[in-house]
Amino acid sequence: MLAAGVVFILDQLSKLLVEKMIPINSHSEILSGFFALVHWGNTGAAWSLFTGQNILLGWFGLLSLGFIYFFRRFLEFSHPLGQIGMGLMMGGITGNLVDRFFRGHVVDFLYFFIYTRSGKELGYPAFNIADIGICVGVGILFILGIFHIKKNAEQDG
Repeated sequence: MLAAGVVFILDQLSKLLVEKMIPINSHSEILSGFFALVHWGNTGAAWSLFTGQNILLGWFGLLSLGFIYFFRRFLEFSHPLGQIGMGLMMGGITGNLVDRFFRGHVVDFLYFFIYTRSGKELGYPAFNIADIGICVGVGILFILGIFHIKKNAEQDG
């Protein structure tokens, strides 16, 4: 569970820094035309889906934590990389849960974007350290699952 603790602490510390240094709903461009630090409050999920459903999404996050813990023996968590993946996911979910229940929104602050020829900004939705932990953890488990299926298929055939 070291991975969970590291993700949680880095997530919360980075969000505290953002809150102290960047006013809400503003940004500081770091790499012109590509990357900015922003301070956006997200009451929705990824890509701002379910905006305004902060409490519902908080309860969903709690259920997700319970699901991951309860079904851990079926989800490749016995493998050392699986344990890291579980820790990354749990640390990320917990970091965003703290935001939802104590800040009223998830603090997103990493924003990548480009400009089209017409000058329109195309951006990837802003995200945070917790989101990175969740996505990397899911990716690890997905890859482990593929190798597990492939290994079983080779043994059967």
